[in-house]
Amino acid sequence: MGQPRILMISLFHPELVRGGAQQTAYELFLGARKAGLDAYFLASCEPNIDRALFKPGAIITGFDGRQNEYLFLSDSFEHTNYRNLNIRALKWFETFLEDVKPDIIHFHHFMTFGLDLFLIARRVRPNAKIVLTLHEFLGICKADGHMVRRSDKTLCQRSSALRCHQCFPDISPEMFQLREDWVKHAFRVFDAFIAPTDFVRRRYMDWGLPANKLHVVTNAQQDYSTFDARVPYQRLATSSQRNRFGFFGQLVDVKGLQVVFDALELYAKTHTQPLTLDINGANLNYASSAFKERFERFMTNAPDLAPQISVNLNGSYSMTDLPTRMGRIDWVIIPSVWWEIFALTLSEAYMFNKPPVVSNIGGVGERVRHDFDGILFDVGDPVSLMETIHRCITEDGLHARLAANSPGVPPVQDVVAAHCRVYGCDQDFAR
Repeated sequence: MGQPRILMISLFHPELVRGGAQQTAYELFLGARKAGLDAYFLASCEPNIDRALFKPGAIITGFDGRQNEYLFLSDSFEHTNYRNLNIRALKWFETFLEDVKPDIIHFHHFMTFGLDLFLIARRVRPNAKIVLTLHEFLGICKADGHMVRRSDKTLCQRSSALRCHQCFPDISPEMFQLREDWVKHAFRVFDAFIAPTDFVRRRYMDWGLPANKLHVVTNAQQDYSTFDARVPYQRLATSSQRNRFGFFGQLVDVKGLQVVFDALELYAKTHTQPLTLDINGANLNYASSAFKERFERFMTNAPDLAPQISVNLNGSYSMTDLPTRMGRIDWVIIPSVWWEIFALTLSEAYMFNKPPVVSNIGGVGERVRHDFDGILFDVGDPVSLMETIHRCITEDGLHARLAANSPGVPPVQDVVAAHCRVYGCDQDFAR
């Protein structure tokens, strides 16, 4: 038997839209290519991202002249039942599979594509190994897969037709039962599911996915600490305090930046030790109106918050900017208020030996070994975060001890090899 052909299908291309799922999918693809595997990458694009990329009559096009990289131009995705309403798009995907003839089809999402593509993949390539990475809980939860109650923003422990109806009163419980049946029907085509953390595996197993099909494999991520910083940060020789904190990620509600704001406002009234917060990220336009208002009010008032607190808004960043951005800080705050699946930011903190300060929730709470390679605080609790920040600044030797225990990130080739074992490939392909 010859070398298997692998098709990886991703929500968006990371060079068009920043996001953890697409970043790890693309880095897995690049790692597979580097390992000599016959890999292809198909990423979605929607008109609101870049209308100029949409071509008359075309659904699947090449991407930027790159070998084995393609765009799926999606303009008819229906969010209620996750269907693709463009019959031509379904036919183009079918033809693409017939042309590429993949032996392994690895989906990294169904948003913008539609669950229909799962069924088409199984019909067109009946003998292919079909795999899905569970990057979020969208299969379980209609509320953007976050499992946060819309009424009071509390964490949702489990889904049910009634509980989902309570979040969406205009949709009946019967319709939510039909939704679950449809999602599980589409999921039946998969030979394997990949969960980035054991927390995700357990949550989907409780929902009904078969345990023997669920595999825990970490996300692929290049070690960017080997890149040279464009503007290296030089700490003042007289400053020994580890008091510079950084937030990295999307400026949206579930990432929990509002908890940091509340914690800093409490800190200003309670403690006198100086500290700096660097905010790195973008996409505030995707946040709720309440979060936008809170963000803008805090940033407006930040200069007058307290003389010992400095807040810097650094804006969006690319992966190659990480050495510079990380060089300016001592600690990475990950204050997520949803069941965070994995958090690439946590991996980035580890790769730069910047101890993480993390909500004790979901996959991130699982990945951090409290008081060994990071610090956990109570999710959504600004008092707990304030006290943790103060400890980070004032406890002698804490930063050095945690940084020395940082696990770093596994080599991408090891992650490719782990995926190959799930695919059923000979491991030699990943060496």
